[in-house]
Amino acid sequence: MRDLLTDSGSIFIQISDENVHRVRTVMDEVFGERNFVNTIVFKKKSATFSTETVFDYLIWYCRDRDSLKVRDIYEARSSPEGESKFNTIVTPDSIFHNVSKLESDEIIALIERGGKWARVNYPIVSQHPSDTRSLDYKFRGKIKQCGANKQWRFGPDDGLKRIEKADRLFDGGGASLGGVVFWEDWNQVARSNIWSDIHGEKFPTYVVQTATTAIERCILMTTDPGDLVLDPTCGSGTTATVAEQWGRRWITLDTSRVALALARARIMGARYPFYLLADTREGQIKEAEVTNTAPSSQPVYGNLRHGFVYERVPRIKLKSIADNAEIDVIWDKWQAGLELLRKELNATLKKAWEEWEIPREAINQWPDAAKKLHAKWWQARIGRQQEIDKSIAAKAEFEHLYDKPYIDKKKVRVAGPFTVESLSPHRTLVVGENDELLDGVSESKTGYTVERDFTGMILENLRVSGVQQSDKKDRIAFTSLTPWPGGLVCAEGRYVESESGDEKRAAIFIGPEFGTVSRPDLVAAAREAGDSDFDMLITCAFNYDAHSTEFAKLGRIPVLKARMNADLHMAEDLKNTGKGNLFVIFGEPDIDLIETKTGQVQVKVNGVDVFHPQTGEVRSDGADGIACWFVDTDYNEESFFVRHAYFLGANDPYSALKTTLKAEINLEAWESLNSDTSRPFDKPKSGRIAVKVINHLGDEVMKVFKVG
Repeated sequence: MRDLLTDSGSIFIQISDENVHRVRTVMDEVFGERNFVNTIVFKKKSATFSTETVFDYLIWYCRDRDSLKVRDIYEARSSPEGESKFNTIVTPDSIFHNVSKLESDEIIALIERGGKWARVNYPIVSQHPSDTRSLDYKFRGKIKQCGANKQWRFGPDDGLKRIEKADRLFDGGGASLGGVVFWEDWNQVARSNIWSDIHGEKFPTYVVQTATTAIERCILMTTDPGDLVLDPTCGSGTTATVAEQWGRRWITLDTSRVALALARARIMGARYPFYLLADTREGQIKEAEVTNTAPSSQPVYGNLRHGFVYERVPRIKLKSIADNAEIDVIWDKWQAGLELLRKELNATLKKAWEEWEIPREAINQWPDAAKKLHAKWWQARIGRQQEIDKSIAAKAEFEHLYDKPYIDKKKVRVAGPFTVESLSPHRTLVVGENDELLDGVSESKTGYTVERDFTGMILENLRVSGVQQSDKKDRIAFTSLTPWPGGLVCAEGRYVESESGDEKRAAIFIGPEFGTVSRPDLVAAAREAGDSDFDMLITCAFNYDAHSTEFAKLGRIPVLKARMNADLHMAEDLKNTGKGNLFVIFGEPDIDLIETKTGQVQVKVNGVDVFHPQTGEVRSDGADGIACWFVDTDYNEESFFVRHAYFLGANDPYSALKTTLKAEINLEAWESLNSDTSRPFDKPKSGRIAVKVINHLGDEVMKVFKVG
C-alpha cells in the first residue's frame, strides 16, 4: 500500500482488491465518511493467465469536501462513426445528410467537402414536468409543439430564435424539434474512475514501482503548480519525479536507504520539458495567440503559482448559442441582401420559395440571370453561416487541458535544488505488558552494539577496498586492519610505503553514521594518534564541515581526510568486491584570491593538492583533475549557496553536456562557465567566501576564505 497527499486537500491510497473494505473502514473513521471522494480502478499490468488480477485501487479521500480542489482531466472521445447518436453529416451549405442512406465513399466525399458530423435529435424540451406549457413554435411554416406540461429549454422568443438563425434546429417530421450538436462542439470527455489505458513501467527500477501515468493523473487532478505533494513511501521516487516535472513542490521519505539512493539518482539525472509560465512575457504572448486577443501589459515576475499556459478545447453548448445576442446583429446585417436576392430569384423563376426551400443546385434549364442570382444567394447564405459560426466559436466556453501545457522546445529543464536529509535512529524504550520499562541497553549482550556494527562494517569495507586518492594508482592497500582500543581512534591500519618498502602504521578514525565531522574532532583524533606513535591519521566520514578542510597536519602527524561513498549506507545490501571507490581522499584545493583594480574579487583554481603517503610528498593534480567548482560569494557559515558555477576537466565537458541535455548550447555563454577563473564579484558582506571543488569521481571538498 502506498499513499499520496497534497496540500490542496486530497489523499490517495493505492491498495489491492482484498484491502478495499478494510481501508475504507479505517479512512472513514479518520477523515469522515462524508470526505470520501471516489474509488479509482487502474490497470497495473497485462494478464498472463485468466485468473490473474491486473488492476489496483486508488482510494480518494479529502480533508474537507466543501473545499476540495479538482481539475478535470480530459481525453479525446472516440471517432463519431462509433456513436449512434451522431448519424448525420451537415455540409457548409447547411444541407443535412443521413449517414444510413450513404455509402462509405459518399461519406468520405462529404467530409472532404467540409461536412461535419452532427447529432440532430438533441433534446431542446425540458424533461421536467411543468404546470404550464410553452407556446407552440413556428418553424419553417410548420407549428411545432413541446408537449403537454413541457417547456422549451431556451424560450421561444429569443433563445430558440437564435438557435434557428444559427441553423441548429432540425425537423425530423414529428410534432416537435431537435437541436443540432456537432461532434467538434465538444469532442472531449472527462476521465472516469476507470483507468484501463495504464500499463506498468516497462523497465521498473523498484519492486513496487507505480506507473508514472497513475501518479501524474492524481497530481494533475488535485493540485496546481506550486502546490505541495507528500509521498510517505518514496520507493524509486516516482511521485517526486512527476511532481518536479509538473512544477509542484514535493516531500518524499522512506525507511530504506536503497530507495532514497535510487530516488536521488533518478531525480538528479532526469530531464524535463520546459512549460511556458503564464507569468512571463513569453507566456502572455502565447496566451494572446491562443485566445486571439491583445497580449497583456501586466508586469511579470515568473511566479510559478500563476500556472502554465495550457492548450484548451472549445465547449459549445446550445445555451451559449441561445444567449449570444451577436447572432441577431449578424443575421440582420445579411438578411436585407438575402431577402432582395430571394425576391429577384422568385420573380425570375416565377416561384414563391421561402429561404429554406431554395434548392442547393441550379437547374440547367434556368436562364442565366436566375443562375447568377441563385449563386449569389447561396454565396451570401454560406457567408452568413460562416460569420455566425465564427461568433459561436469566439463566445464558446473553453476547458483547459491541464495535462497539455505549451512547451518551449528551445529549453530543457533539469531538477531544481533539493536536499536529502536523514535522521539518526533513536534509542527505543521497550515496555512490558504491565507498562514496566524494559531497558534493553543495560542488559549484558554478546556481540557488537549498533554503533559497533556500523564501525565494524566500515572497517570491513576499508580492509577490502583500501583508500583511493585522486590518481587511480595512488591507492593505500592495508596489509592488516585491526581494532584499536582508543577514544577516537578505533583501528590500526598497516601498509607498505612504495618507495622505501617500510611498513607504516595509520590510525583510523571513523565519523558518525549520520552527521558531520568538525575540525575539533580531527584535532583530538590527531593528538591521540600522535600520543600512540602512529605515522599518520586517516579519517573516514560521509561529511566534513567547512573548517575541517583547513586542518591537514598536527605536528608530525599528517591527516588524510577520506570521504566515504554514500553507498556504504546500504552496505548490508551490497556485495563488497573492493572495486568501488568507497573511501576517496580528495585533497586541499589550491586556490588564489585575486583583487581587481575596481576592488572586486576573483577566484582562481590551480588544482588540488594531494598528500601521497607512499612518498610523503604533497603534489598538485592541476585543474584537469577538477570536474566542476562552485563559489558562494557571501558564505554565512550555515548553508552553501551556488552563486557561481564553472566546469573544467581533461575531457570535453561541453560535448558531454550537449549529449546529456540533447540540446544546442550557447557557445559564448558556455565559454564563460568553462574557466578556472571566476567572474569578478563584490567583496562579501559576511567577510567570507566558500569554494567547493568536485572531482570526476563525484567527491567534493569545500574551503572557506576570509576576505577583508
